[in-house]
Amino acid sequence: MVRIFIMFVGFGFSVAGGISLLAYLNLLTLGYEFSYYMRFITTRVEFYLFILGVIMVIGSLAIPDRRK
Repeated sequence: MVRIFIMFVGFGFSVAGGISLLAYLNLLTLGYEFSYYMRFITTRVEFYLFILGVIMVIGSLAIPDRRK
């Protein structure tokens, strides 16, 4: 039950962060370079929220269950 909760919370974090990162891709259409985009998103909370969410989802799926 805890694994399902962690997976759903991680999924929510990764969706919230991923949508924001996709929205920030509009900086490229304004003429900014990709290197500037990468430096910009590493300073944003959404990037770390996305990474944390992906780690939580992978962790909840990869860690074996204690029950046999």
